[in-house]
Amino acid sequence: MRAAHAVARDARRTHGERVRRAARALTGPAPVGCAALVCCAALVCCAALAACGAGVRAADLFIVQRTGATTHARLTLLVNEEGGVRCNGSRVLKLSDSQLVKAHAIQEDLKDAASHHVTLAPRPRSVLRYYLRDESGWVRFSDNSSGQSKVMHELQLFVLSAAQQVCHLPE
Repeated sequence: MRAAHAVARDARRTHGERVRRAARALTGPAPVGCAALVCCAALVCCAALAACGAGVRAADLFIVQRTGATTHARLTLLVNEEGGVRCNGSRVLKLSDSQLVKAHAIQEDLKDAASHHVTLAPRPRSVLRYYLRDESGWVRFSDNSSGQSKVMHELQLFVLSAAQQVCHLPE
């Protein structure tokens, strides 16, 4: 009687189902497809790279563009959160720990001004102009703009010291 039910049930199955069922009985579970293997291999590679930190770039803290009338006034300084700095598009150089702390403090203190896009006009005989952009927004001012906050003076000193000590530029 069991055999008759099995035959009737087997007759209701399509030819493909019968072939797959027979193959499974002989070989075990269906083999993993090529796409699944490639996907697993890619995940393993990504996990390995993530563990090593390869290809991961630190987020930018801010970028400062300094322009002016002097010979060496033009400078673009890109500072990242881990203390990396690019001077005029150069390779990544390293800020000292104290310079990195100062950069973080400057960025934090300028957040409000940047979010309001503060622009201070230059007065006559201005030599240098600064443009800082960060995640909050931007700030524009000159070396002699009236109404500068303390942090704007600190930014000017930071840019000068980074240019000379890290980038090895004359000013």
